[in-house]
Amino acid sequence: MTMRKKELFQEVIARFEEAMPIAETELHYNNPFELLVAVTLSAQCTDKRVNMTTPALFAAYPDAQSMAQATPEDIYAYIKSISYPNNKAKHLAGMARKLMADFGGVVPETLEELTTLPGVGRKTANVIQSVVWGKAAMAVDTHVFRVSHRIGLVPKRCTTPYSVEMELMKYLPQDVVPKAHHWLILHGRYVCMARTPKCQECVLKGICKTEKKGE
Repeated sequence: MTMRKKELFQEVIARFEEAMPIAETELHYNNPFELLVAVTLSAQCTDKRVNMTTPALFAAYPDAQSMAQATPEDIYAYIKSISYPNNKAKHLAGMARKLMADFGGVVPETLEELTTLPGVGRKTANVIQSVVWGKAAMAVDTHVFRVSHRIGLVPKRCTTPYSVEMELMKYLPQDVVPKAHHWLILHGRYVCMARTPKCQECVLKGICKTEKKGE
């Protein structure tokens, strides 16, 4: 069973590598602080909407120091078109203040430090570690969760994002993890959608556990 699982991972990696040799975040950012803000805003919101919102926000608050001086109400004015703007405005204001107080305005590198920031959970921290520093950190969002189960990379008993993360990390080579995170997200976003997966044009045809036959 373990051997079959290992072979499935190897085949999935090989196919994604050929189909998506370049796989990276679709969020627009210029530095770790901007990425942290963008990822915070992207929770239950599309990257497209976030990218429409952040230019004006970043122009007003280009770093932790400037954002730390803003009130949640100030920030809200820039992000009101984003989902859950009230909570996210509070998180961003608190996050910027914590960055200034505890980290000199610099985004920290470790999971333990990142998750001390308001609004930053394990998923967001893993994105920052992976994208900014290329660490072997697997952020499990709804796309990663869904696609991993559908393909058969994780068993049904993995019912939480954390359990999916741990299962994927067992089989993914460390140097592949950062790219694999984006492979699964982009695949879920554009091919293996929740309601209407495009199975007939999927690069994983023939090896996907829940592949739909025909259209």
